[in-house]
Amino acid sequence: MVTSPVISKSQIILSLEDWIQNPPDNTEWVDGKLMEKTGMTLKHSKVQSNLSFYWRSYKDSSGQGGEVYTDVPCRTNQQGRFPDVAYLTPELVAQYGDAKVLPQSFPLSAEIVSPTDLAEDVISKAQEYLNSGGEEVWLVYPENRWIIVVTNESRKIFIAGEVATTQTVLLGFSISVDELLA
Repeated sequence: MVTSPVISKSQIILSLEDWIQNPPDNTEWVDGKLMEKTGMTLKHSKVQSNLSFYWRSYKDSSGQGGEVYTDVPCRTNQQGRFPDVAYLTPELVAQYGDAKVLPQSFPLSAEIVSPTDLAEDVISKAQEYLNSGGEEVWLVYPENRWIIVVTNESRKIFIAGEVATTQTVLLGFSISVDELLA
């Protein structure tokens, strides 16, 4: 999802702390600027909904618990972000379930990559999540039919015809790339 600067007359956000107190929808706090998330397409929204549904169904059926969210705010070491899909473990739900903004990255996050996103920005965001308490990030490329799963220890690419699997969080989850991106 592409981000572009936001100038709002009704609500000026001066700092990351201001953003954390009241994060406007469809914005992220990046490099000292309020950035609007743009570029969402019908396909992007469908994939986001599909992944949320599959993660939620799996965490329920496997008994792992926790919560699955879409477009939910978190603070990384230096930024304010809204991952497209995120999973929070039961332990972190107990600790932060009522927080306005998660004060760290989600253990498992997904970014649905739009055609206007720059590869370098998406990869940097994944690294940012991992450097801020995240354990696993899914970068989902609907147009190319790729899912890249990144952890601190590995990077795996799953393509059409293959089955993507979690590596460190929500263990045991798997889904056909074709099914997720159908």
